[in-house]
Amino acid sequence: MFDDVMWSGIVSMGVLYLLVWAVGIGSTRGTRTSDALDELMLAGRDLPLWVGLLTMTATWVGGGYINGTAEQAFSAGPLWGAQAGIGYALSLIFGGVFYARVMRRCGFATLVDPLERRYGKRTAALLMVPAVAAELFWCAAILVALGSTFGTVVGLPLVPAILLSAVVAVAYTVGGGLRAVAYTDVIQLFLIVGGLGLAMPVVIRAAGGVSAISAALSGASFADVTEASSYGDYFVLLIFGGIPWNVYFQRVLSSPGPEQAARMSIAAGLLCALMAVPPLLLGLAATSVDWSAVAGPEAATALADQPAMVLPWLLRYAVPNWVGVLGLGAIAAAVMSSVDSSILSAASMVAWNGYRRLINPNASADQVARLVKILVVIFGSLATLVALGAGGSVSALWYLCGDIVYCVLFPQLTLALFDRRANRSGALAGLLVSVVLRAMLSIVQFRTAAMLGGLAVSLLVSRLTQASDPPRPLGDPELDEDTGAALP
Repeated sequence: MFDDVMWSGIVSMGVLYLLVWAVGIGSTRGTRTSDALDELMLAGRDLPLWVGLLTMTATWVGGGYINGTAEQAFSAGPLWGAQAGIGYALSLIFGGVFYARVMRRCGFATLVDPLERRYGKRTAALLMVPAVAAELFWCAAILVALGSTFGTVVGLPLVPAILLSAVVAVAYTVGGGLRAVAYTDVIQLFLIVGGLGLAMPVVIRAAGGVSAISAALSGASFADVTEASSYGDYFVLLIFGGIPWNVYFQRVLSSPGPEQAARMSIAAGLLCALMAVPPLLLGLAATSVDWSAVAGPEAATALADQPAMVLPWLLRYAVPNWVGVLGLGAIAAAVMSSVDSSILSAASMVAWNGYRRLINPNASADQVARLVKILVVIFGSLATLVALGAGGSVSALWYLCGDIVYCVLFPQLTLALFDRRANRSGALAGLLVSVVLRAMLSIVQFRTAAMLGGLAVSLLVSRLTQASDPPRPLGDPELDEDTGAALP
């Protein structure tokens, strides 16, 4: 089982993981706060701007982002390869301009809080389900990406690679909460830059130099109108579907104030776009690599069948072993920077909005903080089990959840924050329409149509039901669930 393992690479990765764990645990030493829950979920709302900027960038620049960008550039060309980087960058910029200030100004703790304020606890709990599911499947999908890369570069089987990464991420997240996650993200982002930065010139040289990249870029175009329209639909999904994620708003809400939150998000968008350059160039260079020479006569055919393996194969066959190990370290760092964020995000929503707000309003902050830690372990275990059991189908599940987040959560979050006449009836009607239209994707060709349909129905129904279902003010959390009247 372990005959082909590169033990020097395993030892190097062990040192890297130990470093990340030590930074995560050590980041909380000397922290003084009277609210353990606020510290665990939001780093006491005093995260330094530079740390917030880097952790927000690292959270989006995960294993799926890096592997996916290289895969799309290799299999579909530079336009598709650049799509995720530009789309997520614009998502962070739009989020900073329009959403970050109001979320931070209102003092929310999670993405679900504004939904609860407008629509009530039970409706918010319903909307929380796709948000939590998307976080878990995102986590599982990138764990699979890491496992396949480990297996290719250093020969470590899938199961121990996934288990090791998940255990380390869960350990420092339980120990230090968002502050530990944020400071490890800083280290992980530098590892990503260093690892891929070293691999990039070696791969480009193996592909024939910069001229090979220029040739790939010059041929960028869409095959037909259908491809162009599909590209546009996915592009809009990336921009606006990247906003309604609690993993994003945890960073926004951890900043000292509204203006800092907005600036942090906008700057992170620019960094996110820059971080797409190395995997994009690596994917384009891979189209000109002589795979028969570096990996055997059947390599080109194998990559055509499995383009997702292009980055692991580049790190295994096109660069020296030590560069490949550093590149693997970059992918491992990218994965852990997303895994820790996702499981903490999901745990925070369930503990705060599910347990504290809905089930046991009298629960103390310490009780909820303990529940968050327990849920981090549970969700980390669930994501690991899904990653180990579902294999390649995980990515399809993640795309489905991403679609639902875009079609369902984005319109309802937008109306909750910016439409004073939004109410529960409108939210439920819009939710139903969005889900039905998304389920009919083979007929309704574009996901954006499902999102806009839900948005339009919510606007219409909320205005028709103002008398029977009075809208709740965004700033008042204490309203009766059924009547909308102020609680005594």
